[in-house]
Amino acid sequence: MSELEIWTEKFRPSNLTEVMGQKQIVEKLKAFVANKNMPHLLFAGPAGTGKTTSAIAMAKELYGEDWKKCMLELNASDERGIDIIRVKVKDFARTKPMPGTPFKVIMLDEADSLTKDAQHALRRTMESYTHTCRFILSCNYSSKIILPIQSRCAVFRFKPLEKADVLEYVKKITTAEKMKIDEKAVNAVYDASEGDLRRATNILQSAAALATKIDEAMIYSVSGVAKPKEMENIIKAALSGDIKKAKTEMFNIMLNYGLSGIDAVKLINKQVWDTDIPSAQKIWLIDKIGEYEFRIIEGADEFLQIEALLAQFAICKGGNNV
Repeated sequence: MSELEIWTEKFRPSNLTEVMGQKQIVEKLKAFVANKNMPHLLFAGPAGTGKTTSAIAMAKELYGEDWKKCMLELNASDERGIDIIRVKVKDFARTKPMPGTPFKVIMLDEADSLTKDAQHALRRTMESYTHTCRFILSCNYSSKIILPIQSRCAVFRFKPLEKADVLEYVKKITTAEKMKIDEKAVNAVYDASEGDLRRATNILQSAAALATKIDEAMIYSVSGVAKPKEMENIIKAALSGDIKKAKTEMFNIMLNYGLSGIDAVKLINKQVWDTDIPSAQKIWLIDKIGEYEFRIIEGADEFLQIEALLAQFAICKGGNNV
C-alpha cells in the first residue's frame, strides 16, 4: 500500500458516527445497518460532502474486516460504458454473498457519468439481482440519472457542510498530524473549501508541505483563492469609478493566485452579495456577471471581459440602466 493510500485510509471513518455533518442522513443509514437490510441507495450532492465516505462506512459496519470482499467499488467516470455494466457489475452481482452476510454491495461513484445505454442496462441488473446485491449510486447531479433508476432507489441528498463541521474536521487533522496552524488560517480553509472536505484536506496537505507553521496568507495562496478583503477593495474601487485601480488590482490577483477569468468572475460574484449596496443594484450586477461569464466560456478574451465587467460596476453606482 502506497503512502497516499495509507494516509487516505487513516482518515476514512470506520463507522457512520465519524461521518462529518449530514446528521439526518447518517441516522437513516444507521437504521439500515441495524436492521441488516437496505434498499438500493442514490446519494446526490456536491463533491466532498461525504457520499463515498458514507457508503464505505456502511460497508465497514455491515461486514467488519471483510468489507472489501463484500463491496465492489467502481468509479463510473472511468468505466462509463455499457460493457462495464454487462460484465464487471453483472458478474459481481450474480454471485452469492459470503456466508453470514445478507447481501453484497456495489458502489458506483460518479454514476451521473454513465452513458444512457449503461444506465438502462444497470436498471435491469438492479432489479434482477436484488436478492444477492444492493447498489449504492453516488452522483453530483441526480437529474442526470434516468428516472427508472431513481424510482428503484432511496434518494439521499447531501449538502455542503456547515462551518462548524468543517472547522471540527480541520482541527481533527491538524491535531492528528501535529500541524501548527492559527485560528485565522482555520477559518480561511473553510472560506476556500466552501463546505468541500476533500478540498479542505488537499489545501491542508499542500500548506503542510511548504511550511511547518501555517497562516492565513499561505492557505489563500495554495488554494488559489483571493482574500475576501482583496476582492472587497476591487469592488469598492470599481463602484467609486476608479476603474484603472480596480483593473490593476484584479489582474495582479489573477497573476499572483493563478486565477482564470472564470475563477475571477466567480470570486466577484461571491463578494457582490456581501457588498453594501441596494438590493436592486445587486440584482442588476448579478445579471451582468452571468452575462460576462457566458462570454468568457464562449471564448471571448478573459482580460477584456473582466475590464468590461468592472466597468459595469461604475455604471451601476452611477445609477444608469438600474
